[in-house]
Amino acid sequence: MGWQLAAYRGATRALTPLAAALLRRRLARGKEDPARWREKLGEASAPRPAGRLVWLHAVGLGEVLALRGLIGAMAGEDAGLNFLVTSSARSSAQVMAANLPPRTVHQFLPLDAPRFVARFLAHWRPDLSVWAEQDLWPNAVTMAAVAGVPLALVNARMDATSFARRGRARGLYAEALSHFKLVAAQDEGTAKHLEALGARGAQVNGSLKAAAPPLKADETRLAALRQLLGDRKLWLVASAHFEETALALELPPEDRLLVIVPRDVAHGPGIAERARALGRRVSLQSAGEAPLGEVHVADAYGELGLWYRLAPVTLIGGTFGPVEGHNPWEPAALGSAILHGPRLANFAADFAALDGAGAALPVRKADLPAALAADHATMAARARALSDAAQGSLAPLARDLLALMR
Repeated sequence: MGWQLAAYRGATRALTPLAAALLRRRLARGKEDPARWREKLGEASAPRPAGRLVWLHAVGLGEVLALRGLIGAMAGEDAGLNFLVTSSARSSAQVMAANLPPRTVHQFLPLDAPRFVARFLAHWRPDLSVWAEQDLWPNAVTMAAVAGVPLALVNARMDATSFARRGRARGLYAEALSHFKLVAAQDEGTAKHLEALGARGAQVNGSLKAAAPPLKADETRLAALRQLLGDRKLWLVASAHFEETALALELPPEDRLLVIVPRDVAHGPGIAERARALGRRVSLQSAGEAPLGEVHVADAYGELGLWYRLAPVTLIGGTFGPVEGHNPWEPAALGSAILHGPRLANFAADFAALDGAGAALPVRKADLPAALAADHATMAARARALSDAAQGSLAPLARDLLALMR
C-alpha cells in the first residue's frame, strides 16, 4: 500500500465515528432518504439475490440511468445474472426506482470508510464490480480487489481539468486504477489521461448514454395528460437551469404550453414565482396543479420519460450556461426533436454526432421562436434511428465484462 492510500485510509478511519451524525444533518436538510440513509453506513436494506451478482456504480443521475443499456446487454448474454446498482445522490435513487431493469436492485454506495465498505462487501459479495465515469473511491476499489472481485471501469470521461486535479494525488489514483482489469473510455483524450494516472491498456468504446433504453413513464398518467391536453401544442425545456428557464420565459406565450422540468426540483417554486411575475398563468406540479395555463413547472424527479413522449420539441438544459449540456439521447429515444444552445462540452461528441446527421438543431436565442414553429418530424426520426442503432451496440463490451468473472 502506497503512502497516499495509507494516509487516505487512516483519515477515513478517523472520521468514521462522525459519519452517522453527518448523515443525520443531511437528512434534516432533505438531502438523504429517511428510509434508506443507513445504506451509506453499509447497512443493506435488501437481501442479496441468489446466484451471480454484478455490482455497477455511477455517481450522477445521467450516469446511473446510462447503466441500464449495459445491464440489458449483460443480461442478454447471461439470463441468470442479477445486478446491484449503487449511487450517491437521493435524486438518482428516485429516478432509478422508476426505471429499474429486471433482476436489478438499487442501493446507496456506503461512505468510503473501511468499516462501512467491509460491511457492504460482506453482505452483497459481488462477482464483478463495474465503475462508470470517473467516480472512484479508493477504499471501495482496493477492498473489493483484495476480496477477489474483478473490477472494470467503463464510460470513463476525464478532461484536462479533471486530469490536472487528480494528478495532485497521482499515487492514490495509480493504486486504485492498477486494480482494474478492463478500462473503457469515451474518447482518446480520456484514455490517455487514465493511462498517465496508472490505468493499463485503456480502450475507447464511446458513451453508454446513446445505448440506454428509453426512460419509462406511467401509462395511466400519460393517457390522462394526453386527454387533458388534447390538440394543444407544447414544448419542453428538459433539465433546465437558470439560463434556459430565463430564455424560455422571455418568449411570447402564443398558444403553446411551455413545460419546464428543472434539473434541481427544489427550484420549481422559484421558477413558478418568476413566471407569475412576468404575467404568465402558471401551474406547479408539486402543488398538485394541472397543466392548464401557459407554463407548467414539472418539479418532480422521474418526469422526463413522460414529457419527452408528449412534447414534439425539447430544448436541452445546460446548453446556454456553464453546466455545458445534458444528455440529448433521452429525448432522441422517445421521438422528441432536439434543440440546443452552444455550450456542449460535457456531451461534445454526442451533440456533434446528432448535429452532423441532421438529428438535432443548434439554436441561438434569436433563432428559438422560428425553431419552435418549424416542423422537426424528420429531424426527430433521424435522432430516434441513431438511438435505436446504438442500443444494440453494447454486446461486445458486455461479453468482455462477463469474461472477467470466468
